[in-house]
Amino acid sequence: MSGRALLMWDEAVTGYDFGPQHPMDPVRLALTMGLVRAFGLDRAVDVVAAKPAGESTLRLVHREDYVAAVKAASADPRRADQSYGLGTVDDPAFEGMHEVSALIAGQSVAAAEAVWRGEAEHAVNFAGGLHHAMPGGASGFCIYNDASLAIARLLELGVERVAYVDVDVHHGDGVQAAFWEDPRVLTVSLHEHPRTLFPQTGWPEETGAAGPGEGGAVNVALPAGTGDAGWLRAFHAVVPELIADFRPQVLVTQHGADTHFEDPLAHLAVSLDAQRAVQEACHELAHAYADGRWVALGGGGYAVVDVVPRSWTHLVGIAAHAPVAPETVVPSSWRDEVYARTRQLGPGRMTDGRWPVDFRDWAEGYDPADRLDQAVLATRRAAFPLRGLLA
Repeated sequence: MSGRALLMWDEAVTGYDFGPQHPMDPVRLALTMGLVRAFGLDRAVDVVAAKPAGESTLRLVHREDYVAAVKAASADPRRADQSYGLGTVDDPAFEGMHEVSALIAGQSVAAAEAVWRGEAEHAVNFAGGLHHAMPGGASGFCIYNDASLAIARLLELGVERVAYVDVDVHHGDGVQAAFWEDPRVLTVSLHEHPRTLFPQTGWPEETGAAGPGEGGAVNVALPAGTGDAGWLRAFHAVVPELIADFRPQVLVTQHGADTHFEDPLAHLAVSLDAQRAVQEACHELAHAYADGRWVALGGGGYAVVDVVPRSWTHLVGIAAHAPVAPETVVPSSWRDEVYARTRQLGPGRMTDGRWPVDFRDWAEGYDPADRLDQAVLATRRAAFPLRGLLA
């Protein structure tokens, strides 16, 4: 297998643009790629632009009538059919919507193909991770579910076990739904509790369809306000044991940056440094249990200057085996680009000043009065026995 990493990038993905008032500002993608280049990471990876996902690929996950509805809204946004979630406040229709959504999906599918075929060890598509799109509808800023499509393509290629780990602040509901009945796919999502955040799903009791799919979905519903130590404690109390047991042939991870304390749409209090620690942990899990096969995707993240570019640049560096040290000063050329594009001042270092991040390991025991520990225990009790693991 090649030890090289791929970075999937086509400038045209910045056309995924719901309009000037929408929180998912595509400048976050442009600024991320700018920071990757400023650190020279584009020379540590193979930068590849893949073709858009075609109709047959999209239909691995999405219904034919939904794809037709997206195409109609894309050709004339006035024809957006809200019964498919199109033309809503969350998912406004825009001209060219189908084409750019298929392009983003195509990058994730090509990343998965390359990793499985041994053309690269790791592949990153930070424009991807659009995990809310359902087989028959748009949802939560997501038109086509590139993560699900990448996994579905892996299964089509003969992969027998794919693990999907989602650390976005929102529940990875679309990916869970796509593989709810499929024992070949293990979905694990750590997210803010559905009582306090969209999409109001991802309860610990959601464990997969009865029968073959039972135990195939694992959900950790974190209390609002969870910070670095709790977030890392929850991740390490659940994810490594599941991955070690499942032994996926490919690990697909989603790294939404909206867990950050500066994110305007959610209520966790995680730092950039903890996000970097989880990225490193996912990389290590891929090498330990999936022969290094790792597809890493972006996702949410609405602090588009201070957080998203730094978080996903760390992700690219880790995948390239050229990690950026947290204390590194951000290149002045990139800060100039930030100001030129946004009239904001960019951050000065690649850290929030919390590195290294400490947490208490689950093996040291739990506190039954602690809300974070209650959340972890609820997940372990609901899901672990279904997989033959001790709660």
